[in-house]
Amino acid sequence: MNKDHNYVVIMAGGIGSRFWPSSRRDRPKQFLDILGLGKSLLQLTFERFLPVCPAENIFVITNAKYAGLVKEQLPQLSAQQILAEPSRNDTAPCLAYAALKLRALDPQANFVVAPSDHIILKEAVFTQHIQAGLDYVRQNPVLLTLGIQPNHPNTGYGYIHFDTDATHEGIYEVHQFTEKPNTERAQAFLESGDYLWNAGIFIWNVNTVLEALQHHAPEVYEILQQGDGKWGTAAEPGFLATHYPTTPCISIDYAIMEKANNIYTMPADIGWSDLGTWGSLHEQFDKDPQDNAISSPTPQLIQPIETQNCMIRAEQNKLVVVKGLDNYIIVDEGNVLLIYPKQEEQDIKQVSKKLAAQFGEDYL
Repeated sequence: MNKDHNYVVIMAGGIGSRFWPSSRRDRPKQFLDILGLGKSLLQLTFERFLPVCPAENIFVITNAKYAGLVKEQLPQLSAQQILAEPSRNDTAPCLAYAALKLRALDPQANFVVAPSDHIILKEAVFTQHIQAGLDYVRQNPVLLTLGIQPNHPNTGYGYIHFDTDATHEGIYEVHQFTEKPNTERAQAFLESGDYLWNAGIFIWNVNTVLEALQHHAPEVYEILQQGDGKWGTAAEPGFLATHYPTTPCISIDYAIMEKANNIYTMPADIGWSDLGTWGSLHEQFDKDPQDNAISSPTPQLIQPIETQNCMIRAEQNKLVVVKGLDNYIIVDEGNVLLIYPKQEEQDIKQVSKKLAAQFGEDYL
């Protein structure tokens, strides 16, 4: 496979507020060693793509506030490989910026877009899918997404309704892309058997995605394409500071994936988790006989007694004794101790904002 025109864009600008209180505004979850492997989620994602393209072809797009953290964790990146957004305007402007900059660098670029905070357990299989996808988009003007077989009616994911007759080996045309359905629709999608979760991992040629943005999201494209001629120069930061915050705040899913007619999917059994919540992390960890997952540099100091189905995280050398809890999240991090029912974890994001408003930003 010719790797000369293959690139990767890692999105690392989120706050990770559902992982509060470990994930904070100054150091979100993608910069944390959530899995206890000695590396952050961002570092693991970067390493996952090294078999796909050279390190110099991997770019990280993040909020300007975190550019220093990216450089600290990935010192091998040049300044041009860290794309710093001056404002949070969701993923459509983010990816338009990345695509425009890549086109200026290489008009034939094919690139993968991936979040920085997902788990891929079957990395060799993942690499095979990514390489096959890059080969396909090099020859076909399509917007390709990896699809995951759903196993419950999750309302936080986009769903892909696909044609079960393959147009190419392992690649299927998409009938419709539905972003975050309600529970009733998600259940119907699950039962139908011809829907996949959208993993948020996209593969496309730079010209294909920019044409889609120009057609379906012109309000994003027209603002940022004015930067042509400035990308990679000293004028880039000033242009972004002035123009980027004026772009609409819209996701790539709503901007083009629900509208375009050249969407294709590649079902992929890759051991995927988006690590969106403490509950999803609990599923990934090895557990004790009572189904407790323990995340700590000194796990021997975590002492669950008559406790089961819990996610327990604590800092190094912290002795934690928990008795009589079932299905709870217990996180002792910094200046916050969280003890919260796991079935209500979707509320954590709003609870953290409410408490920060009451007690100060130091708690957010």
